[in-house]
Amino acid sequence: MARPAQRDRRARRVPRLHRPEDPHHNGHTATLTLIGCSSAPGNLDPVLENFTRHRVPVADDVTLTAAVGGAGPAIVLLHGFPQTRLMWRHVAADLATTHTVICPDLRGYGDSDKPATGYSKREMAADVVALAHALGHERFALAGHDRGALVAFRAALDHPATITHLACLDVLPTLDMWDVLHGASAAVAWHLYLMAQPPGLPETLIAADPHAFFGHFLDAWVRDPEALRDVRDAYLTAARHAIPSIVADYRASAGVDVDHDAADRAAGTRLAMPVTVIQQDWGAALGYDAAALWRAWAPDLRHHTTTAGHFMAEEAPAETTRRIRELLAR
Repeated sequence: MARPAQRDRRARRVPRLHRPEDPHHNGHTATLTLIGCSSAPGNLDPVLENFTRHRVPVADDVTLTAAVGGAGPAIVLLHGFPQTRLMWRHVAADLATTHTVICPDLRGYGDSDKPATGYSKREMAADVVALAHALGHERFALAGHDRGALVAFRAALDHPATITHLACLDVLPTLDMWDVLHGASAAVAWHLYLMAQPPGLPETLIAADPHAFFGHFLDAWVRDPEALRDVRDAYLTAARHAIPSIVADYRASAGVDVDHDAADRAAGTRLAMPVTVIQQDWGAALGYDAAALWRAWAPDLRHHTTTAGHFMAEEAPAETTRRIRELLAR
């Protein structure tokens, strides 16, 4: 694996200006808005009801799309695979009654830009910190699901003075994930091995039938299919247009992301903020103790299991919101 890149804990500083829409990006019209102020009239987010839509530059030639709603202390919610900010629709609406809620599409996903490179979790975490700072929030709570949880985990390690609270939903840290995968757990996570392959092969295989590939996970990972019934097509459409960047995200987790986690473990770096982890209750089927793995990283940990499936923010939104609120109260 590549040698770990030198740690840069400094957040990117970007202008507090809403850049006009790229007219070639998803066909949206151009808007100019000051970040931190009310959005222009009619700039409601088409994905999250009663939220406003922002396009925020976070790095050279990379702009994220985010939905922002509510008022109060800030919390950023990061979606997972194969989803977009839409997955937070229930949780975000509740949290927005007491908090400023920021729901971006990650780099490479949904309505955000899809560069060819920059998919290490360190770079994606820096995107998120730059986004929050551009929106006027120097410190904020952070919750992530699946891939978004890996970005959130990396952000909390790299920017401990910025992240006040951390929630990770249904994931293990990258280094631990690769350490424990074998037998039944490896069979469940077969897609990790596919997307770790050299560029070209996984992209071609997935593009041959993206509906079957992405639809498999939306169907196999859910325990309450009704929870996704109305949004399944939206996820399939978004994922179909993001195949190269989704694969790049996963490929980074088989290489540079492992190196970054290993460097932190060797240095004794641990999460400095209160941490909540919510995971599916697999019992002993997968053969590892997820709580123990997380506790090695997080001294102030509360680990919970749920009877919901992988898409718990949609299958059990009240339970998920309650756990996040409990975290924010610590």
